[in-house]
Amino acid sequence: MPKRVDHDLRRRQIGEALLRIASTKGLQAASMREVATEAGVSLRLVQYYFHTKQELLLGALAYLGEQLSARVEAHIRALGLPPTPRSLVYGTLTAILPTDAESRRLTRTYAAYYTLVLAEPALAADHGATYPDLLERFLAGHLRTAQQAGQVDPGLDAPTAAAGLLALTNGLGSSVLGGQRDGDAALAILMYHLDRLFGGPA
Repeated sequence: MPKRVDHDLRRRQIGEALLRIASTKGLQAASMREVATEAGVSLRLVQYYFHTKQELLLGALAYLGEQLSARVEAHIRALGLPPTPRSLVYGTLTAILPTDAESRRLTRTYAAYYTLVLAEPALAADHGATYPDLLERFLAGHLRTAQQAGQVDPGLDAPTAAAGLLALTNGLGSSVLGGQRDGDAALAILMYHLDRLFGGPA
C-alpha cells in the first residue's frame, strides 16, 4: 500500500527550512536549491509545493508568524491566568524582544525579511505590513481596555501609544542584534517604559 503523504507537513518542512536559512544567512542569496538541500528533499519537490521563490517566501512568512504567536501566548500565560490587559501588553512585547536564543532567531529572521523587502518592493506589495498592523491594533485594543479599568491614563491616545511601544521594541531588538546592548539591558529599558505607562511595576 503506498505511503500516504501529509502535504501540510511537507509544506511546513520546506518553509521552515527557508526560515533556518534566513536566520543564519539572510534571504537574498537563498535559492530554491539551497532550501531543498536544507529541507532534505529534492528541488522538484520544493517546486511542486511552491511554484516560485516569492510563493515560498510568503508561505514561510506565515509559519514565522505562527512561531512568534506561540511564543507570545506562552509569555502571556507565564504572567498568570486569566490574562489582564497589562499582562497581554507586557507578555506580547517581552516575547518579541530578543532576550534568548529562540527570540534572537525570530528577530534575525524577521530582519532578513525586512532587508529583502527593501531590495524587492514587489514582496512588500504582496505581504505589506499585515502582521505589524494586526499587532498594533491588538496592543491598542488592550490599552483601551486598561484605560477603561483605570490602569492607564484615560487621556492617552491608544493607537499612537501602541505604535510607539512596538517601534521601541523593534528598535531595542535591532540594538541587541547589532551588539549595542544585551537582551537584559534591552528588557530593562522596555520594562521602564511599560511601568511608566501602567503607573508602576505590577
